[in-house]
Amino acid sequence: MTVISVRVSDDVKKRMERLKHINWSEVIRKAIMEVLEEEEERNLARAVLLNEKVRKKAPREWNSVEVIRYWREHRYGETGGGCQRDS
Repeated sequence: MTVISVRVSDDVKKRMERLKHINWSEVIRKAIMEVLEEEEERNLARAVLLNEKVRKKAPREWNSVEVIRYWREHRYGETGGGCQRDS
């Protein structure tokens, strides 16, 4: 586990010392995790919105079957390609 240090004012430190039953390291760890989770959720939400924004819809007249057939014919020739066996 990595160690980090946090600076607080003298007044805050005195107040923390009065509450000895509280594990301040755990409080700080939880606070850091909450902020990380919030930011990650926010970034995910931004990514989804950005994806929706840039995603393009295909034109109504676009036919995927025709496009696939076109490229198959041009790639493999009129026979449809594939492996041919010698008889």
